[in-house]
Amino acid sequence: MTDGKDNSRNPREKRFGIDHTTGKLVLGSLHIPLPRSRIARVFIGVLLIFCGILGFLPVLGFWMIPLGFIVLSHDLPFARRWRRRFSIWWHRRNTSAG
Repeated sequence: MTDGKDNSRNPREKRFGIDHTTGKLVLGSLHIPLPRSRIARVFIGVLLIFCGILGFLPVLGFWMIPLGFIVLSHDLPFARRWRRRFSIWWHRRNTSAG
């Protein structure tokens, strides 16, 4: 019998995404709190994507686009499916190369 928890993960393992138990954005060892309001999270995600499109300007960067999709994937099913497909593709790509 299992208790529903995945104990096989190393707690120090690098992860990327949103930790649904704490509501924080996890980027490796960095934990960034997200607002509880759905509207605020969607606004932050859209703002990150928009600023990422302007990544050729100083201070802004193209790194904001995937970060915006990670934040949006917490609330929007189409962004969640898109992010999940990308992560599966990325994993398969990296495992077949090695």
